[in-house]
Amino acid sequence: MQPDHIIREIYNPDSAIRPGKVNGHGPDKPAVDLLPGTAYEPEPIRWLWPGWLALGKLHLLAGAPGSGKSTAGVCLAAVLTTGGRWPDGMIAPRGSVLVWTGEDGIADTLLPRFLAAGGDRNRIYFVDSARENGQPRPFDPATDMPALIEAAKDIADLRLVILDPVVSAITGDSHKNTETRRGLQPVVELAEAVSCAVLGITHLSKGTAGKEPLERIAGSIAFGAVPRVALATVKPADQSEPRRLIRAKSNIGPDSGGVEYTLHMAPVPGHEMHAQVIEWGELLEGSAKDLMAVEQAENESEREEAEAFLLDTLRHGPVPTREIKVAAVAHGHSWRTLNRAKRDLGVNALKLGMKDGWAWELPATPGPGADHETD
Repeated sequence: MQPDHIIREIYNPDSAIRPGKVNGHGPDKPAVDLLPGTAYEPEPIRWLWPGWLALGKLHLLAGAPGSGKSTAGVCLAAVLTTGGRWPDGMIAPRGSVLVWTGEDGIADTLLPRFLAAGGDRNRIYFVDSARENGQPRPFDPATDMPALIEAAKDIADLRLVILDPVVSAITGDSHKNTETRRGLQPVVELAEAVSCAVLGITHLSKGTAGKEPLERIAGSIAFGAVPRVALATVKPADQSEPRRLIRAKSNIGPDSGGVEYTLHMAPVPGHEMHAQVIEWGELLEGSAKDLMAVEQAENESEREEAEAFLLDTLRHGPVPTREIKVAAVAHGHSWRTLNRAKRDLGVNALKLGMKDGWAWELPATPGPGADHETD
C-alpha cells in the first residue's frame, strides 16, 4: 500500500506534505512528483499537415546536398502562410512561419524562393540577431533558444518554425548521443511552448546509400531518435526522374510513403528575378528504404533480368499487378527496377474493373510508351 499512499499524497493539491518528505527526504533534498493516470486527459495529435507535421512536436528533414531540402522547407512555409494546399492535396490552415538560417542568405535566397512559391511575406519572420546588455550580436541557437521562445510567443498564429541547420543547436559534440539529446531539448521545448511544428534541417551522411534511413542522418543517432517525425529528400541516380520527399520515421503517424517533386526556377512577383521553387508530383507508397533506393544506379544485368521476368510473366496475357508484385519479390526483383523494365518494354497497364484493380500486358508492338497506372 505504500506506493499508492505516496501517489495519493503527492497528487492531492491540498496536502501539506511535500513530495520530498513523503519519500523520506527533507525539503532540501531532490524529490520526484508522481501522478496517477487520472491526472491526465487523453489528447489526439494536433496535425498541421496530417501525417507529416504536428503542432507541438519536433521534426527533422534530412537530405543530401542538392536534393532541395531547404527549398522544400521554404515552399511548405509558403503553403502555410496562404492557406494553400499541401503536396498531397490537403488544404493547409493559414498561419505564420518563423525561420532561422545559418547557411542561406535571407534577402538573396530564402525570401525570393518564398515569394516565388506564392508565400505571404506578411506572415513570415526571420531571426535577425540576439541582444545582450542592449547590444545586438549574432543569434546562437545553442544558447539563445529561451530568448527565441519568448520572442516567438509574440507572433500571431505561429504554426511553423524552421531551423536550418538544426545541428547548430548542439553546444557539444553532435556525434555524441547524450550531448545531442541535451542540445535538442530546448528545441523540443520551443515546439511545446509555442504549440507549433518545428522543422530542423540537416544532412545525410555521404556514402551511406542503401543503409537504413535513420542510420544515414549525419551526426549522433539522437538526431533521428528525438524528433517525432523524420523526413528525407531523395535525389535519384537517374537525373531524369523526379526527386522525392519521404517519411523516414514517425512515432505518431504513418511511417512510410512519400511524394515526388521537381525543382525549377520561377519569377519572383514584383521583381525582375527568378528563384528556385518546387513543383509537387505524384504520391508514392512504400517503405522509406525502398523509396530511397532510387539513389543507387541499377546495373545493366538487373534491368535485363527484370525485362526477361516481365516477358515471361506476361507471355500468356494480362496479369494482375498485385500478382506481379508478389512474383517479383520472390524472384529478387525490386519494384523500382521492374517499373523501369515496364517502361522500356512498353508494357501497358489496364483497369480490370471497378473492384479488381490493375493488370499489366505486353504491347502489340514492343517498345517504350506504357500507359499510366494510377494505383
